[in-house]
Amino acid sequence: MSKSEKASIKKLVLTSAFTVLLVFILSLSLATGIRLNHFSKLQEAEPLSQEELFSLNDFLLNSYPQHFSRIKKLPYSIPQPSLDVYAEAAILIDVANGNILYEKNADQVIPPASMTKLFAMYVVDEEVAAGNLSYDQIIPLPKEAWACNMPPHSSLMFLGEGQIVTLEELLLGLSVCSGNDAAYALAYTICGNMEDFVERMNLVASDLGLSHTHFVESSGYSEENTTTAREMSIFACEYIRRHPDSLARFHGVPSFKYPKERNLAPGDTLANQDFSQGLPRHITMPITQKNTNPLLGLLEGCDGLKTGYIDESGYNLSLTAKRGNTRYLSVTMRGPGNTAAEGQAGRVHDGKELMEWAFYSFSDLNIADLVHPYFVKNTGTKDMALNLIPAFSDTVFTVPFISGSTMEENLSLVKADLQVPSIIKGSVKQGEVLGSIRISLEGYLLQEIPLIADRSSEAANVFIRLADKIALLFFYNT
Repeated sequence: MSKSEKASIKKLVLTSAFTVLLVFILSLSLATGIRLNHFSKLQEAEPLSQEELFSLNDFLLNSYPQHFSRIKKLPYSIPQPSLDVYAEAAILIDVANGNILYEKNADQVIPPASMTKLFAMYVVDEEVAAGNLSYDQIIPLPKEAWACNMPPHSSLMFLGEGQIVTLEELLLGLSVCSGNDAAYALAYTICGNMEDFVERMNLVASDLGLSHTHFVESSGYSEENTTTAREMSIFACEYIRRHPDSLARFHGVPSFKYPKERNLAPGDTLANQDFSQGLPRHITMPITQKNTNPLLGLLEGCDGLKTGYIDESGYNLSLTAKRGNTRYLSVTMRGPGNTAAEGQAGRVHDGKELMEWAFYSFSDLNIADLVHPYFVKNTGTKDMALNLIPAFSDTVFTVPFISGSTMEENLSLVKADLQVPSIIKGSVKQGEVLGSIRISLEGYLLQEIPLIADRSSEAANVFIRLADKIALLFFYNT
């Protein structure tokens, strides 16, 4: 081959190489421009597929199970409080997030007594919410619900044959007077018999995972009804969350008078009666009863919930109070007392002891503006963007009182440091921790909430990854 031919081939090779290089550079520049354009327009990540959603939920539940319990320990340590609680079993909860502030023998199995009626009310409220019942509708009274047919020494609202009573009045008789007759009337209203209604109550307990809570009747009269302070607190928190209006409508009502003239059976008139020889089928004497909850009007912010007593349970109380935006719930069981007066005094003591300590020691801080998805662009991948989500996302944080002269000053010292990358580079695995929310008070870390990738993001091809590197190098400057 002559020198001229070799020169021509060399020139052709160089020309081809230069052309290929030029095409590559132009293509890379074009790809870089296109990617930059796409990145500049990205405002949100693609919605997750159903499969990705299921996978994410499984990951969160398996990786952070303690944070998805209905009630749970505080995210920080506090000294064990030396509270003087008379009841054998007790628990104290921040309703907003289920944080346990205090507990004592909370897993001891004890009959709930008339706290059972909360489950009955929950079933009825669910029926009202579903549109199957209304509070103002008239409820027929079967003979099983007449006061004269209740066991001796029962708490009663004094239902009688032929009376005209609304669903709302029955619920008031249940919540204020703790009427066993009202409990039977509601059971027959919903299911036509006690057995099926109790099955509904037990289904509520089962759905909440309450393995020690079981009922055989709806009034709480039977010692065969069982629960624990912990499980009752789980239920009561759920009840308050689902039916918050019931607190003011029923549980916070200080007294209830029944029957009124409009409630009397046709032909009856209001008149005093002698009950010394037993209750008659027709009750015409109006009776005013105070709410059995002794903390109403005595404890600031108290608006519920329910007392309970039988000999086998001692004096029980599910109690809730709200001050400002903070609500606490306590359950005390097997409280002492040889008389009703002693039992009520114990309930008052324990309720004040727990609630006043809670309101003095803690307060709620709304962190909803922090616990939400964070959109982040993702270079070098096919998806180009993802969301970082809080691994657990209570929107209310329980803040301990450790600094300042007032709770307001204490809250003002809470700091939330947000660590979110401006850009994520390269492939990502679903659940990978890529940021955090750190909540601290006076330099003390109260909780760190991981921010995790909501999806896996596969690496793009080499060409796209190179284009993104150039974009990062010259345009994002990161």
